[in-house]
Amino acid sequence: MVLQTSPEHPAPVRTIANAIAGWIDRLGSVWVEGQIAQLNRRQGMNTVFLTLRDPVADLSVTVTCSRTVFDSLNPPVVEGASVVVHAKPSYYPTRGTLSLYADDIRMVGLGELLARLERRRQLLAAEGLFAAELKRRLPFLPGCIGLVTGRGSAAERDVLENARRRWPGVRFRVLNTAVQGPNAAGEVIDALGALDRDLEVEVIVIARGGGSVEDLLPFSDEALIRAVHQARTPVVSAIGHEPDSPLLDLVADLRASTPTDAAKLVVPDVAEEVERVIRLRDRGRRVLTAWVAQQQHQLDTVRARPSLADPRAGLADRAREVEELRDRTRRCLGHHLDRASDDLAHRLARVRALSPLATLERGYAVLQDKSGNVVTSVAQVSQGDPLRARVSDGTLGVLVKDARGAEHAEDVDEESER
Repeated sequence: MVLQTSPEHPAPVRTIANAIAGWIDRLGSVWVEGQIAQLNRRQGMNTVFLTLRDPVADLSVTVTCSRTVFDSLNPPVVEGASVVVHAKPSYYPTRGTLSLYADDIRMVGLGELLARLERRRQLLAAEGLFAAELKRRLPFLPGCIGLVTGRGSAAERDVLENARRRWPGVRFRVLNTAVQGPNAAGEVIDALGALDRDLEVEVIVIARGGGSVEDLLPFSDEALIRAVHQARTPVVSAIGHEPDSPLLDLVADLRASTPTDAAKLVVPDVAEEVERVIRLRDRGRRVLTAWVAQQQHQLDTVRARPSLADPRAGLADRAREVEELRDRTRRCLGHHLDRASDDLAHRLARVRALSPLATLERGYAVLQDKSGNVVTSVAQVSQGDPLRARVSDGTLGVLVKDARGAEHAEDVDEESER
């Protein structure tokens, strides 16, 4: 239907907008090819917004799709990918914009190739081939380096020249192979196996210059990835330039951004090492000098102590202490002996006072009969019995003249006086 309009009878905006929407709606669903220039996933919304740009002309169109359709893509779509979209054109009268509502998105061309590589990467990663704990450290200074690269290539020249410039004595075993094409992956695998079996080779470098994604495909070959994973010798990947990232970079023990960078990673710089040795030597010398100075200071401090400055001064003090202790000991011992002597004299005096001999010295005598028994009563003797009287200085033989009891003792005393 054609709208009839004139300057006198113009159509309102809503009529034109609805007419445009109707014309576009009659177009139906279409397949559109382009490159994703912009991707917008708004938080909390079920709609994903894409900008699809023509790869030749400077034209673009907005594409919307449900989050379910977008999330079902494996690998996920990224900006710059080439895709084919099955969508239905829609015109929004309120905003006057045209967009495509997509219900199917497919990778094409390079995008499809990248999708296959991404699926391969996910499968190999799930097997653990890219695990960080499997990465081995490179030797500090390898005796022999294996190099797998193209014949007469710039990558070979960069690795050899830069490595020898850094360490002139480094040795290489170079195996030239195809680095692109259908036979490249097999030749690289054979060269890798030969170098891995060589006991002199301590590290293997696989190098190639830059190129397109298609040119670098052999270095994402699954057989090559598994061969590098099984190699006993550390492997360095130096494929392409910094943006290039074949799967070999993920399985290798070390990734170099360029072949030149690989040469810097596998051998040290002799000038830097000499400088490092000089710095370490100077540092060791300073540390040793400081340690010797500290020990000398401690020794000087010990020697400055009075006990070492004049050892005899301490001995004289100790000698005086010994003499004082000796005199004190003598005084204490003399006091103890004096007290012991006095105590002994007192005890001796008491013993002597209690001794029978002392009693005899006071004029008493002990009478014994002829049998030696002590006579303690007049009843024990008779008149005329011989007795022996023991006095303080000897014994006397006596004869009993008269034996009287105690009641006649005074008469006896009187007679004795007469």
